[in-house]
Amino acid sequence: MTKKDIKIDGAEVSWFAPICDGDDAFLGQRDPQYKSSWENTSDIVKAADQLGYRNILCPSSYQVGQDTLSFAAAMAPLTKQINLLAAIRCGEVHPPMLARAIATLDHILKGRLTLNIISSDLPGLKEDSSLRYQRSREVIEILKQAWTQEEINFKGEFYSLQLPTTPVKPYQQNGGPLLYFGGYSPDGVALCAQHCDVYLMWPDTESQLQSLMDNMRQKAAAYNRTVQFGLRVHVIVRETEEEARAYAQGLISKLDLDLGTEIRERAQDAKSLGVARQSHLRAAADSEFYAEPHLWTGIGLARSGCGAALVGNPDQVYEKLQRYMQMGIRSFILSGYPHRQELDLFAKYVLPRMKTVSLPQVFQRVPTQTPSTPLGNALRL
Repeated sequence: MTKKDIKIDGAEVSWFAPICDGDDAFLGQRDPQYKSSWENTSDIVKAADQLGYRNILCPSSYQVGQDTLSFAAAMAPLTKQINLLAAIRCGEVHPPMLARAIATLDHILKGRLTLNIISSDLPGLKEDSSLRYQRSREVIEILKQAWTQEEINFKGEFYSLQLPTTPVKPYQQNGGPLLYFGGYSPDGVALCAQHCDVYLMWPDTESQLQSLMDNMRQKAAAYNRTVQFGLRVHVIVRETEEEARAYAQGLISKLDLDLGTEIRERAQDAKSLGVARQSHLRAAADSEFYAEPHLWTGIGLARSGCGAALVGNPDQVYEKLQRYMQMGIRSFILSGYPHRQELDLFAKYVLPRMKTVSLPQVFQRVPTQTPSTPLGNALRL
């Protein structure tokens, strides 16, 4: 996005598709009924679509779960309004072929595609952070050439390409799908500031989130750009605060702490700066794992990555989200345990009170009619 300020009246309220496994009623207690299967995860996405959520994160992991792009493609004809936020682990797929896959999926979804850029280690590899982010930068630059120019003409450290872009033009004509990005290292922040549209943060205290946002605004301004802000966080909402807090404690009531550590450390991003920040947040919390009012860090005892939840009654959770919006956060990616139950409860108690938006529509990425490219004509049939 350019430095021009785009006013967003509302927020993108999204959910999470647990295609990487880990969905349970008690953390650390595997239950076959919550296994990451097509049946379970497709049911969650279809329900989110019907209940009015505006986007759904489809994550990426090698060790457990389903393939992200395959899952998103299968969900496309089964959903009507919801956008799909597909995670792309940069380097897994040769960039021109990745551009073709993205364009194909974008046409099938008629512009309901957004992308989460991932730069963590590829399965089986361990690489320096700066190298990984440089590869991601090259992948993004190649994709943007594919989406906006007549030819890919790129020479970098990892890729050297000269190809026509007609076969890989996406449905979204104003720069291609929106790019969401989460990362805390200086290289990651620089990459987001230069190339991405939405900076996703994991839970933290309001003051720490504000500091991250201020830093990103400054970095993006150096590229004459603005970046929107998103928060990936779990949620536990009940009719009363007492019920919500009791449910939160129940989630970890059967957790073996050694097993929790094993679960956290098996993830591809277990050693990242972001995961370390989640650990520090939990270490600074009170005896019941609350880092600040209604921000509960107990989930991080058995989960790498996003390790905290908003906990409270409908008014408390709604008001916490409103404070985040006042800070400038315009995208929320929510989840809970088990996911389908918490999806329904948030939709019952809080979602109807929120004015929601589709960010691709806000930024006019979705055209009013199918573009007249060969791919567009072929997939319009």
